[in-house]
Amino acid sequence: MGSSRGSDIRVRRVYDPQEDGDGTRVLVDRLWPRGVSKDRAAIDTWLKDITPSDELRAWYHEDRTGTRYDDFVDRYRAELADPAHEAAVEKLVDLVRGGDPVTLVTAVKDVPHSHVPVLVDHLEHELRAH
Repeated sequence: MGSSRGSDIRVRRVYDPQEDGDGTRVLVDRLWPRGVSKDRAAIDTWLKDITPSDELRAWYHEDRTGTRYDDFVDRYRAELADPAHEAAVEKLVDLVRGGDPVTLVTAVKDVPHSHVPVLVDHLEHELRAH
């Protein structure tokens, strides 16, 4: 999935092999990926508190028509700005500012329609703002 523009934030599925250029690998899912050992995942940091709330995730996954994504994006952006997510966002921003690549690792099947692109966009906004 490669690097996003402007900063060295990468995205990779946990089921894909680790690569030399991954840098710090950060799991951005609330639950540990099924069937993946800690060694195989090679996760440096697990930020459960940066993920969508259980309520938001359940609401989004109830939708079998695929029409809720835009609302999901808006709701997750609001959650990322709340105090419950603040420390995790700050930790991730600090990791990216550290200069080494940061790879956001996820188990979701449909990464483009998940929380991950919203998170990357939010991080890039935070990096530009400060």
